[in-house]
Amino acid sequence: MNAQQISLQIDTDSPLDPVVKERLVLPTRLSDLSELTTFSDSLQNLLSKQGYIDISRPTNIKVNDSTYSISFQLGDRYALIRIDYDPENWNRKDLARLIPKVEDDNFILAVEQLEPTLQALTGIQSAKGDPFAKVQLRNIRKTEDNSLRASLSLESTQGRTIDSLVIRGYEKFPPSFVRYYAGIRIGDVFDQARLLEQANNINSLGFARSSRSPEVFFEPDQTTVYLYLEKRNNNLFDGILGFNTNEDDGNLEFNGYLNLELNNNLNYGEQLSINYKADGREQQNFRVALAMPYLLRSPLGVELELKIFKRDSTFSTTDQQARLTYQFDPKLIGSVGYKGYNSSNLRQDESLVQDVADYDAAFFTAGIRYIDNQDNILFPIKTLATIDSEWGKRETDTLNDDQYKIAIYAHHIFNLNLRNSIYLRNETRYIQSEDYLINELYRFGGINSIRGFNENSIDAQFYSVLNTEYRYQFNSGLYAHSIIDLGYFENSPLNLKEKLYSFGLGIGFSTQAGVFKLNIANGNSESQNFKFSNTKIHLSLSSRF
Repeated sequence: MNAQQISLQIDTDSPLDPVVKERLVLPTRLSDLSELTTFSDSLQNLLSKQGYIDISRPTNIKVNDSTYSISFQLGDRYALIRIDYDPENWNRKDLARLIPKVEDDNFILAVEQLEPTLQALTGIQSAKGDPFAKVQLRNIRKTEDNSLRASLSLESTQGRTIDSLVIRGYEKFPPSFVRYYAGIRIGDVFDQARLLEQANNINSLGFARSSRSPEVFFEPDQTTVYLYLEKRNNNLFDGILGFNTNEDDGNLEFNGYLNLELNNNLNYGEQLSINYKADGREQQNFRVALAMPYLLRSPLGVELELKIFKRDSTFSTTDQQARLTYQFDPKLIGSVGYKGYNSSNLRQDESLVQDVADYDAAFFTAGIRYIDNQDNILFPIKTLATIDSEWGKRETDTLNDDQYKIAIYAHHIFNLNLRNSIYLRNETRYIQSEDYLINELYRFGGINSIRGFNENSIDAQFYSVLNTEYRYQFNSGLYAHSIIDLGYFENSPLNLKEKLYSFGLGIGFSTQAGVFKLNIANGNSESQNFKFSNTKIHLSLSSRF
């Protein structure tokens, strides 16, 4: 017989419960008699789980050459089951996470929820270090109120902890990252589901990834976890090239930056960053930073940073920072440290530049950072949030000021489905002081803040920028997005308070050389009319090697 020759009918001695009938998805045709028998048995099992516990074995009846009937004696349907449990074996709070109403020694459950609930209870025991626990019902019986009653049985084995850890493939993988970044520790209670999640954290490091799922070897008194890792090249070269028309002379101007990151070249997890920016108008910014995590295999790390900023022949500013970091868990890092500033007025005639002066400043710093990664080549970081604060004193030849600074950065990707997502990003910075100097203000603008403006072309003691993108991902290596940016800033030395906005389009795609991005954005302020000449084209290429 072929698939066109067998039609199917379902016959029962009494009507199916309407709720159960709505849940059933029944084929109208089957390919052969073997498939008919398999389907009959699975249907019996399905109806039994819906409360027809007295259901008879199915009878397959041939109606004619092309039609078969599956016949059942259903019996009564039991909708609820009351389950007794031993409070010494089960925590009432654990049960209440799965079951709406739990009494001191029993709970009531819909029969169709019985199987997933027993699986979840087994998972609770596994999370407590008992992966071989058996959870089942015993003494199942009928009651006079047309319901069922049973006892919850727990066959527990000796609790398991992670006693040893073996890394295969990338033997020089820094072990501190297993303990503090992935969160896998010797002596922790063994939980298979949690172990898989922790091992997946390693994939977000960039310089290593799991080549296959972790394996566990159980011995009578020993539990050994095997991690299979491979090293990945994670050095980064990133460059942006932008160009626009000078409003004064109509000439073409170039701006952009180069960024180099060297990651884990010593198999320590260290990071060396070198960054250089120029905006085409004699404004230069140089930065070098070194991060050394997990000193002496502890959650403590050190971050060092040097920045030099020079604006034509007006002023130059140097700041140095040293921070001690502490990893609270794989996603949360705190820091404390010191930051010093030194700035020089480069103009010989000070009357030419107002509100620019030589100054020195010293600040204590504290901050916290949260990061959540995702498995996406183009967008590896789903959520990032940082708060950094500084408090200290700025000194000039004529005036000393107590100051406080705060910087907040956050971005999040809302994944609507596999192709569509919304990206939101906010950066806010603020300086509290009695008076302000031009050469101590924050500088922002450009592809990494508000697009459609030159890099670091706007000075402010307070600013806040909101970046928004609607992204459509054609495949794993190509996407397009909208650009709508909003900003606000205050510049007290120039008595400015202004709103900014920009809009445009962008595209990004992965190549053998790296991730290439093209953004076209037009930036304007509320005090000026739209000008096409304000349109900026930003090109960037992030290449890992």
